[in-house]
Amino acid sequence: MSRYVGRVPELDPDAIVERFRERAAAVKKRGLPPIEGPERERFIEAARVDFSDFAMLGDATASLEDGILTFRVDLRPKSSD
Repeated sequence: MSRYVGRVPELDPDAIVERFRERAAAVKKRGLPPIEGPERERFIEAARVDFSDFAMLGDATASLEDGILTFRVDLRPKSSD
């Protein structure tokens, strides 16, 4: 049994996707703190991964059916039409 059952009275899958879009945009706009060396590289890599994850889910189609939240992400290459 999910630990979230009964905790989310009104779940809006489209709102969740929109929040991921907003998070992706925020990561892209966020500045680089004054760090140097290996920490700087780790921060940059973490931001890259965060952006990729948030942007991917921001492009998803979300649905809630029978209590199961599903995100569909089309990873197929775009056609060159």
